[in-house]
Amino acid sequence: MSEAMNASRVNRVTEFILLSFPCSREVQVFLFVLFFVSYILTLMGNGAIVCAVKLDHRLHTPMYNLLANFSFLEICYINTTVPNMLRNFLSKTKTTSFTACFLQFYFFFSMGITETFLLPLMAFDRYLAICRPLRYPTIMSSHLCVNLVVLCWVTAFLCYPVPIYLITQLPFCGPNTIDHFVCDPGPLLALSCTPAPGTELCCSILSSLIIFVTFFFVLGSYTLVLRAVLRVPSAAGRRKAFSTCGSHLAVVSLFYGTIMVMYISPTSGNAAGIQKIVTLLYSSVTPLVNPLIYSLRNKDMKAALRKIQMCTKISQSK
Repeated sequence: MSEAMNASRVNRVTEFILLSFPCSREVQVFLFVLFFVSYILTLMGNGAIVCAVKLDHRLHTPMYNLLANFSFLEICYINTTVPNMLRNFLSKTKTTSFTACFLQFYFFFSMGITETFLLPLMAFDRYLAICRPLRYPTIMSSHLCVNLVVLCWVTAFLCYPVPIYLITQLPFCGPNTIDHFVCDPGPLLALSCTPAPGTELCCSILSSLIIFVTFFFVLGSYTLVLRAVLRVPSAAGRRKAFSTCGSHLAVVSLFYGTIMVMYISPTSGNAAGIQKIVTLLYSSVTPLVNPLIYSLRNKDMKAALRKIQMCTKISQSK
C-alpha cells in the first residue's frame, strides 16, 4: 500500500512552473518589451552576418564561413530560451510540460556545447592563418572546414542525452516550481524528491571536461598567436593581427567567464538571482553583442554589410 502511494506521489508532477522574473504586471510588460526588442535585434544582427557571408563571394573563406556558422548558431541558441521567456512574461500560469522542459534543456545545452566547440575551431583557424600562413590554404580547405563544423554540431548533440535521461528518471513529486527562466540542471536536480549524487557528479564532470578542454585549447591557440604576432617586425602587421583576433577573444572571455560560474558545479549553491543574471549574459547578451563585435572590428564584414544595405535600398526604390 505504501509503495503504491509513493508511486502515485512520484508520478504527480506532469508540468513545471518557470518563475522567470517574478515582479508586478507592469514590470513584466516592460521586461517583455525589453527582451522582445533585444531578441529582434539579435536575429537581425546575426542574420545580417549570415546573409553577408552567403552573398559576398569575397567572404567565401574558412574564417568567414566559420563566422557565419557561429552567427547561425547564435540564432538557434537564443530561440531555445527567449521565445518561451517572452511567453512567460505575459502568462498567468507560467507552466511548461515535463516533456517541453526537458526538450528545452536538451537543445539549450546542445547549442551551448556546439558554441564551446566552434570557438576553439575558430581559434585554430586564426592560429593557422597567422602562425602558418603559407600552409594555411592547403590545411584549412573548404572541405575540411565543413567537415569540422559538422563534427562540432554532431558531437555536441550527442554529449547530453545520457545525463538528461538520468535526470528524467528522478522522482519529481513536488514542488514543481523552478526559480529560473530556463529548465537548467541545477534547479531541476534541486526539485528531485530523492538525492541524486551520481547524476549531479555526472553532469558536473561532463560540463567541467567540455569547458576546460575547449577553454585551454583556445588559450593555447591564442598564446601561440600572440607569440607569433609579437615577432612581426611591422607595427601595422601587428595591429592587423591583433584586430583580427581581438573580437574573438572578447567573445571567448564573455562566454567562458559566465559558463564557468554556472556549470563547473551545477549545484554549487548559486543564488537564484545570480543564476538568472549569469544565464542571461551567455544566452541572450552574448548573441546580441556578437554581431556588433565582429562587424564593427572587421573592414571586410562592414563593406559586405554596406553592400547589402545599398542593394536593399535600390530594390526598395524600384
